[in-house]
Amino acid sequence: MAVMSRWAMSMLLLIGVSLAASGCAAQAGASSASAASSAAATPSAGSSVTVTSPGGTAHPTDFVAEVWVDNWFSLTVNGQAIGEDVEPITQERSFNSQALEFTATYPLTLAVVSKDYMENASGLEYIGTSKQQIGDGGLIIQVREKASGQVVAVTSTQWRGLVIQRAPLNPDCVASSQPVVDCQSSTQDEPAGWTSPEFDDSQWPTATVYTADQVGVKEGYEAISWDGSAQLIWGPDLKLDNTILWRFTVRP
Repeated sequence: MAVMSRWAMSMLLLIGVSLAASGCAAQAGASSASAASSAAATPSAGSSVTVTSPGGTAHPTDFVAEVWVDNWFSLTVNGQAIGEDVEPITQERSFNSQALEFTATYPLTLAVVSKDYMENASGLEYIGTSKQQIGDGGLIIQVREKASGQVVAVTSTQWRGLVIQRAPLNPDCVASSQPVVDCQSSTQDEPAGWTSPEFDDSQWPTATVYTADQVGVKEGYEAISWDGSAQLIWGPDLKLDNTILWRFTVRP
């Protein structure tokens, strides 16, 4: 067998190092692009988002959406993400109000995801403690034009909501020492394109209205001066309905 010269061995090593470096650089670039794409999908807290609305009125308007929810929400307008709750859904006690600013043209299709906190698919919270229980939800929103202060949308029975997670379906499991095993749940995927203005929500049920006492409003609720027509809404079961998709269209 011929013996490889030192020069040839050196060249092979250099080629190998060069290829490895190129591969790392490409991987890093792909990771950076992925991270940038993810960051762009959810606007940062406090930023104002401009919504592109083909076919809308000629003059864009600045809006403020004010939200209080037990526990978490995200807001989309005309299919474009506006923002989400600054407190993560993984936080057991998350009660706060929030204002999101955006610029858009009428009509506005508001699409909201609301979630009540649940420790796992059982639908329970404070699992393993003396406070183990079934949680409850609640959502109230008002949208106003920033310049005039005119309220153009509020949560009410006119909103349509699709419950996509319910638990526990057998509420007597609340005392179980193994709720994730004993509690039954129902979960479905979000319908494709449901945040789009073109989506047909005519078969979705309308919202159920609750009083502040029924919801048990907490921190942040009183921080907002709610319009008299704004109502607290949720699914038909305040306790068992955990994740709900909401839609409402505001016309000029």
